[in-house]
Amino acid sequence: MALVPMRVLLDHAAENGYGLGAFNVNNMEQIQAIMAAAEETQSPVIIQASRGARQYTNDAYLRHLMLAAVELHPNIPVVMHLDHGNSVATCKSAIEQGFTSVMMDGSLMEDGKTLADFEYNVKVTKEVVEMAHAVGASVEGELGALGGIEDGHGADVDPRAHLTDPDQAVEFVERTGVDALAVAIGTSHGAYKFSRKPDEDILAIHLVEEINKRLPGVHLVMHGSSSLPQELRDEINKYGGALKPSYGVPVEAIQRGIRSGVRKVNVDSDNRLAMTGAIRKVFTEKPEEFDPRKYLGPARDAMEVVVKERMIAFGQAGHAAEVPVVTLAEMKARYASA
Repeated sequence: MALVPMRVLLDHAAENGYGLGAFNVNNMEQIQAIMAAAEETQSPVIIQASRGARQYTNDAYLRHLMLAAVELHPNIPVVMHLDHGNSVATCKSAIEQGFTSVMMDGSLMEDGKTLADFEYNVKVTKEVVEMAHAVGASVEGELGALGGIEDGHGADVDPRAHLTDPDQAVEFVERTGVDALAVAIGTSHGAYKFSRKPDEDILAIHLVEEINKRLPGVHLVMHGSSSLPQELRDEINKYGGALKPSYGVPVEAIQRGIRSGVRKVNVDSDNRLAMTGAIRKVFTEKPEEFDPRKYLGPARDAMEVVVKERMIAFGQAGHAAEVPVVTLAEMKARYASA
């Protein structure tokens, strides 16, 4: 198997009714954990890097780590995806680095903070789609702004105003030609998502179902979808951490989304929690330890367990060998003839 455009995995997932975990990486151990889980479960996999990860690791290091994963696991189809690209230039640089998929997050301005209007989002996303499809790479767009309903996006703003509008979703997809659409349903990044177990008042899963009815052939994406298991939080606090109570997105809610067209599910915080808990345990139980291998190894193992659980829960386990091998050049030809 080899690096493949994300559209190949999304199409296969849609045809077979499963979801794909998209796991963020910053270093070698995280990539190793993902690939070990993919190997054990025989899952196709999306490895994604944010702008922050690219800056932290450096593009050259990160690219070669990802390529090493492909080389060492030839039976696993792998997507290299840019998460939350903030500009056309950022997406262009990722494509030039060999990423097979990029996200243009035009829901925000280039500063990554200021809410953008619909026309701006359409303009920059369409530009990235044209550029990416010209080389066979896939594009994910976002409509609505990620952020918890409990928090809103500023004073005197209806906290639901930044959620994805189903009518706009139809227009956005038609005008941009994106391969996947990230929808804002009340989730947020980080280890603090909800102050109580989420229900429809603060996690609008019904929006996924509405959008899927209007765009049945479009691949939907859920961001901020870590479940924040209590046992992972407890492990950190047991060994000196101070995490406050919080609820994440229940796996059953994600599975409900998958039944309604969600094909890509972003998971990051769960993996960070697992790794941090394992590292804290080593430092607490063996305060004399200073060899990074002695604490990064257990951290890698802990993350592998979480990734494996998500791959099974999302339904991607067992599908690696079924995914067709499609190169960027072949995908380029498909886009050109569409």
